[in-house]
Amino acid sequence: VLLAARPSAALAGTRPVRHVVIVGISGLRWIFATPATTPALWRLAEGGSVGALVDYAQQPVACPDDGWLTLNGGARAEGPRPCAALPPVLSEGTGARIPAMPEIIRYNEQFHESPDWGLLGSLAGCVTAVGPGAALAVAAPSGDVAKYLPSASQLTATVLARCPLTVVDLGALSFPERPSASAADQQLTRIVANLPADTLLLVTAPGAALGGQPHLRSVVVSGPGFGDGLLRAASTRQPGIVTLTDLTPSVARWLGQPVPPGLSGSQLTRGDRGSLAAAVRVLIGRDTAEQVWISTHGWFFTAYGVTAAALLIAPVLLFWGSDAERARRRSSWWRTAGVFAAAVPVGTFLANLVPWWLHTHPAVWLYGMAAGWTLVVAAAALAGPWRRQFLGPLGALCLCTLAVLGIDVMTGSRLQLEVPFGLSLLEGGRFYGIGNEALGVYCVSTLVGAAWLGLLATRRFPGRREAPVLAVGLVGLFAVVASGWPGFGAKVGGTIALVPCLLLLMAWLAGIQVRWRWAVPVAVSGLALFFAFALISYFFPAAGVSDMGTFAGNLLHGRGGDLIERKVSSNVGTLTVTVFSWLIPVVAVAAAAALWRPAALRLRLLARAFAAEPLARVVAWLVWLVLVIGWFADDSGVIVPAAALPFALPLVISMAASVSGAVGGARYFGTAFAGSSVAGQTPR
Repeated sequence: VLLAARPSAALAGTRPVRHVVIVGISGLRWIFATPATTPALWRLAEGGSVGALVDYAQQPVACPDDGWLTLNGGARAEGPRPCAALPPVLSEGTGARIPAMPEIIRYNEQFHESPDWGLLGSLAGCVTAVGPGAALAVAAPSGDVAKYLPSASQLTATVLARCPLTVVDLGALSFPERPSASAADQQLTRIVANLPADTLLLVTAPGAALGGQPHLRSVVVSGPGFGDGLLRAASTRQPGIVTLTDLTPSVARWLGQPVPPGLSGSQLTRGDRGSLAAAVRVLIGRDTAEQVWISTHGWFFTAYGVTAAALLIAPVLLFWGSDAERARRRSSWWRTAGVFAAAVPVGTFLANLVPWWLHTHPAVWLYGMAAGWTLVVAAAALAGPWRRQFLGPLGALCLCTLAVLGIDVMTGSRLQLEVPFGLSLLEGGRFYGIGNEALGVYCVSTLVGAAWLGLLATRRFPGRREAPVLAVGLVGLFAVVASGWPGFGAKVGGTIALVPCLLLLMAWLAGIQVRWRWAVPVAVSGLALFFAFALISYFFPAAGVSDMGTFAGNLLHGRGGDLIERKVSSNVGTLTVTVFSWLIPVVAVAAAAALWRPAALRLRLLARAFAAEPLARVVAWLVWLVLVIGWFADDSGVIVPAAALPFALPLVISMAASVSGAVGGARYFGTAFAGSSVAGQTPR
């Protein structure tokens, strides 16, 4: 079902071909393609390689001019808003000119994507553009088009054979889409009949039709090296999923031209597939899953946040009072509720073990299975042999979350696709690694799980400070490699945020006081490791082609400024994503004050827990710190702490309740513990 296609032994399409023909039908989707309505496209798909195209340009909904402009420069680009007809093309002899092209280039400077304008049109000495969209794709920065035909009806075998590269615009689908797709297919039939020998044909959808919605589009490559198969690209690492920015670098390779350094796309390759009908069914299912994500994602986080808040407030109302029995009941409630709230993220990932997107009611299947897995994982965490240990249930739960995410990242990120905490191909534009919403959960789970194992190692080997350091180091090594290594997660924010927090945790467990002279090395440790990963990705592509490597290449070639500026702008822009985004900085400041002076703020639960168990204070501060660093280090910005808040807050309160629920701070639900977590260390 997951189309685990194997790449061919040799890269498909690496041998240059005599002719490349690109046919664009904006808005084309597999749901409109059938043997009856689009026979020409279906025959091409049966003999060629198929995939689903992410046409994300600057926004999730790419207008037709966005798609053609992205093909032009090999990087995300956008036409003037709102979406309208394509810019006018003025015929001049055998060529044409687009007067608006210089203005379009100036308009795109605000996005800092650095397109190589005119790249597609420069890949061959002779290029023919057919239709206004095709003219936009091959136009030089001045707007000039060397060879131009206004309509596909003027195409002949002679025209198709005269240039190594021909780009054809068959227009955009209109409502109703099926008859419109059938009309475009009739034009495609004439083009296929006139193709010269040794032609590589690319049929795709450069953007949505006007007024369209975000969807995965159709893409077919037919010709030498692309027999019946499934398209792949290193940029997505997902079988059958390619991006709009992959097309221009692929055309360059097909024509035997070098690909300019710094392009974000990668070459299309071919993997094996089963029957075409089964492959198309799965590609349509992938788009169905995306629609579920888009329509339910925001509501899920609203419900999750409200439910988490209700679980924290309920015991205050139900067990109001200061007597010992009511306090014990509040602590017991918070301890249990926190575990269930913290089990929600891993429950959503485990829901992807079953292909819910292929069922009749996919959203019901997704959230039903997520709820079921949440209950199972939380119950196991509360009932395990560690249930009476400090940090036991939470530590086990967090290690489970870390293991699920880490192993998933190392094996292709299949469990993260289209679940609420996971990856969205259309809205997020991320295809592998740790998603923006999951980054905070991943980092917090790493720290809590590592702290629990460090605590167990301290008690198992009293007096040996290297034991907890080794335990934390092993957990941290797994977490950082899974999320940061170019061939796995290649996540910038996770690497920068996790490393310094793990170092601080190891230092505390070893009884080492981090003085001011170590502050800067610890603070930049994650950044240094990120640069190391980026250079490895750039100089050794076999380790994993990733955005890290693209960044290193841009930096080495003097183009890193635009990328950094774009990332900073994206980070700052997250503060205006919703009307509630501004609350996150307020919550961060309030949380810091609560952790710093809980007694002064009359937060007795935290005050008692921090006094009885110093490790609780350390873990709480590290949870706060890793989310703040993740906020500033990742281009997803404030989304990192915002998405993690319903997970982290109940977790910290549950941890504090586990300690303060002990009678007199000396016993924890019948199991004794006392003093510092670290043997021989004075509680701080």
